[in-house]
Amino acid sequence: MRTLLNLIWLIFGGLWLAIGYVVLGLFACVFIVTIPFGVASLRMARYALWPFGSAVVAKPHAGAGSAIGNAVWFVVAGVWLAVVHVLTALAQGVTIVGIPIALANLKMIPVTCFPFGKQIVPRSSLAPGQRPLHSL
Repeated sequence: MRTLLNLIWLIFGGLWLAIGYVVLGLFACVFIVTIPFGVASLRMARYALWPFGSAVVAKPHAGAGSAIGNAVWFVVAGVWLAVVHVLTALAQGVTIVGIPIALANLKMIPVTCFPFGKQIVPRSSLAPGQRPLHSL
């Protein structure tokens, strides 16, 4: 079922979202200071390409640097990326088949707005009893 949802996702918006994240990530990697933002964007591109079966979990050793990075990211890119996710979800939710895909798109907004201090892992690699921040 996850493979089918990932294929539908890829066709109806996931590919374009992933391309957007890659372009943003490559642009951010141009300057040395913004390389962490580029890496975060490229990580989210992989998540936007194939999200079902993945989970977002907190990094155990995230500290003040992650909080500062999230604050800067939210102002510079997070708000705009969240708007793109909402617009894409509205377009996907027009049909009955697209509603689960639209909901998945909306579930990506928290990691889009605050990517630092989180990691994206396969759901199968979660330890027993470990709860993800959210999963698709």
